[in-house]
Amino acid sequence: MNIKNKKKIIQKKILNKKAYFNFYIEKKIVAGIQLQGWEVKAIRSGKVQITNGYITIKNQEVFLINVNLQLLSTSSIFKTDQINREKKLLLNKKEIIMLSEFYNIKGYSIIPLKLFWIKSWCKIKIGIARGKNIHDKRMDEKKRLWNRDKKIFLQEF
Repeated sequence: MNIKNKKKIIQKKILNKKAYFNFYIEKKIVAGIQLQGWEVKAIRSGKVQITNGYITIKNQEVFLINVNLQLLSTSSIFKTDQINREKKLLLNKKEIIMLSEFYNIKGYSIIPLKLFWIKSWCKIKIGIARGKNIHDKRMDEKKRLWNRDKKIFLQEF
């Protein structure tokens, strides 16, 4: 038997760290993304930023907007309008209906949480979120610090 040495490719997970600080995440959904070739290469190399991204629904289709992909030096894209294009998300009909119900409620947002790979497919985890107030953020910070101090204190004894 001929055994081939396969290169293990380390694929980066792109996280939206500000999402958990600014929002209460109520539901999470995994969706596929419709991408062009150069966009896949940019995501594989980690040259993507999803912190300012959000999701809209138009004509029963879900789109990812305002995600910044850096153009690679090897790509042959000359049009700048393709850099910031809307990326269509691939979801089931039930998921689209559920998202559209939350999309129409005031106070709820649909935001990207994480970009990751399942085999050769790029997936995005999106969250249905409700915004936090300033005092909510302060309380979360106090709880986090208290849990850290409590853990240190318990390790001493």
